[in-house]
Amino acid sequence: MITVRNISKYKEEYPTVITIGTFDGVHIGHLKILSKIINHAKSTELKSSVLTFFPHPRMVLQKDANIKLLNTIEEKITILENLGLDVLIIHPFTKEFSRLTAVEFVRDMLVNTLHIKKVIIGYDHRFGRNRNANITDLITFGNTYDFSVEEIPAQEIDDVSVSSTKIRKALEDGDIETANSYLGYEYMLTGTIIKGKGIGKQLGYPTANLSIAEDYKLIPKNGAYVINSILDGAVVYGMMNIGYNPTVNGTEKSIEINFFDFNTDLYDQKIQVNILVRLRDEHKFESVEALKNQLAKDKEKSLHYIKK
Repeated sequence: MITVRNISKYKEEYPTVITIGTFDGVHIGHLKILSKIINHAKSTELKSSVLTFFPHPRMVLQKDANIKLLNTIEEKITILENLGLDVLIIHPFTKEFSRLTAVEFVRDMLVNTLHIKKVIIGYDHRFGRNRNANITDLITFGNTYDFSVEEIPAQEIDDVSVSSTKIRKALEDGDIETANSYLGYEYMLTGTIIKGKGIGKQLGYPTANLSIAEDYKLIPKNGAYVINSILDGAVVYGMMNIGYNPTVNGTEKSIEINFFDFNTDLYDQKIQVNILVRLRDEHKFESVEALKNQLAKDKEKSLHYIKK
């Protein structure tokens, strides 16, 4: 897959079939559109392409610094590449870009730069300055600039009844099973392993502390989870705690992972953690001994889940 981080840097000449959107989460609803462009490209001489934007438009236009996203840019790149996409263009979303008229966007970016021959888009897609152009306008542009438009009808998308907003709500509620079912894959956290305070080791459950650089990444509800990762080329399971470690008077939020049957040093390594199921809420236990007893129960429950 070719990945370009600014449309001005795109220099390819081949004709494309494209879809456009933020695609946060790349969930099963998005796959309705993505699978169509990929399949269409395979049956024609076109290249399958996605034009997406970063930062999220709400961060720029509404100054919504509190919005949390389901994927970091790197995670989104990985997911789309695994789907078999040919071209991904990640264009910086700025106020200047948002002021482009619909005709400037279509003519200059889609036609003259990306060489589109077909656009596949959701029924409710809007674009251009103040988002004042819609699917009807796009079809008109297609007649002018010689590209076709395929609309994904409301019924087809609504049948899936999935949205990034619903997935965010499920994760914030700790409902990882619902979130994963909507995504079509396990929700992931990607970060770097850093040194912690060594409390887990003292308790007999040494932990790898995950630091996530992207502050816009949505972290699920505090609590204990079953996870897995690919480490040294193999799937390794473990349990993860998100929270403040109240039993030992913790004051900073952390993400701590106890990998099962894995003792290799992971410091400074970047890893991806896939969240499988939620075990429980985070609690303040009466004593360190009570916490150790709970961790033993968590591990037993985790191993039972893994063996299912």
